[in-house]
Amino acid sequence: MKIAKNIKVLREEKGLSQEQLAEDLGITRPRLGAYEEARNQPPIDMLVALSDYFKISIDALIKADLAKTSSGSLMKIGKNRTLLPILVDKDNNDLVEVVTVKAMAGYLNGYSDPEFIEELPIMNLPFKIIGKHRAFPIKGDSMPPLKSGTIVVGRYVESFDEVKDGQTYIVLTKDDGLVYKRLYREKKKVQNIFEFHSDNPAYSPYTVKTESILEIWSFVCSLNIGEFKQQELNIDNVIRFLQSYRVEMGR
Repeated sequence: MKIAKNIKVLREEKGLSQEQLAEDLGITRPRLGAYEEARNQPPIDMLVALSDYFKISIDALIKADLAKTSSGSLMKIGKNRTLLPILVDKDNNDLVEVVTVKAMAGYLNGYSDPEFIEELPIMNLPFKIIGKHRAFPIKGDSMPPLKSGTIVVGRYVESFDEVKDGQTYIVLTKDDGLVYKRLYREKKKVQNIFEFHSDNPAYSPYTVKTESILEIWSFVCSLNIGEFKQQELNIDNVIRFLQSYRVEMGR
């Protein structure tokens, strides 16, 4: 079970013995040993205690394979609670997770689920990136010149304070799912409200409260699959396009 291996991985990264960690958690060493050897499962109160102690989300603690990453490559969320690993290749270059059109349908429910994210294809970009990045397909005609089908790569924004007026972002909201818009602070400078603007004047701006925003990704670049003509969008052309960006594809 991943939870058993993850407890051991996190303990060893901190250089703690089972006795030391058990004492810090207020439990016996045999009880901790049972968790690490998958002979017993931590109850919810112990999962919370482990989450608080290691500053890692319960989702990641249960579902992610933390042996595949290092504590230094975990992204910080909220009150310094790490959530998902920043993926790197064998040369330590940051990788980009690609949210496919099919995955878009389940992204609102799966965006913070390590198992969902692990199923996404990954790719390199032909230039150096630093930090957590993810790629999303764009739908509709609200943000010209980008066409429907264009892939937009975004860098994860950790704080609303990082959002700059007039720049474009991929935003996940509770009500609308994923949207790509130009963001502004609400005109009255209300701290918890953003205005979402389309570059196509046919679409009116609208406001969104920060409490409804789940993720924000700042625009890095676009991969213009949308520039292909309809008759050119066959599977061979799409595969060649993705391979040109070194996308690692499964079946």
